[in-house]
Amino acid sequence: MSEQEQATIRLDQFMKYVGMVGTGGAAKHLIQQGAVLVNGAVETQRSRKLHTGDRVTFAGRTEVVALDHE
Repeated sequence: MSEQEQATIRLDQFMKYVGMVGTGGAAKHLIQQGAVLVNGAVETQRSRKLHTGDRVTFAGRTEVVALDHE
């Protein structure tokens, strides 16, 4: 599967989906403040596209992205 065909989700959407934050707005502010790590590195772009296997860490909690590739 090419990279263009891979399933993705935006960082702010993922944080809301897994319950790390209550709203997309809260995710936006936390990401812009540098409080969120993606694969161990600070990420400040809320529109960062995540792929299966990416790790998102916030407030000591890490979630691994698992997306359906169909």
